[in-house]
Amino acid sequence: VQLQASGGGLVRAGGSLRLSCAVSGITFDDYAMSWIRQVPGKEREVVSCTSKSDGSTYYADSVKGRFIISIDNAKNTVYLQMNSLKPEDTSVYYCNARRLEFSTLSDINYWGLGTQVTVSS
Repeated sequence: VQLQASGGGLVRAGGSLRLSCAVSGITFDDYAMSWIRQVPGKEREVVSCTSKSDGSTYYADSVKGRFIISIDNAKNTVYLQMNSLKPEDTSVYYCNARRLEFSTLSDINYWGLGTQVTVSS
């Protein structure tokens, strides 16, 4: 299983970026796909999560109305469109795939390497 995030960079406040997470080795139907960010020394924050199995989508209050998560099955890629970026969105963004293994009730988690997003004021 591989998750490879890309698309980060430096952008001015009010700008946009689109993060991509190229995924291989899993089926989107079986996993909840998330974007999670973390600033060194601070708690991780689940930015957005989507599940194809039940059609649910979650956004943190801090990004609601500005970020959009989507999945392109044909390209095996998860996207995070980030609009109206703010300096407080500066962080390392990680892609995560997660499912519950019912036979053992254990979490199966896969992580990609992060991509840095820096928003200047």
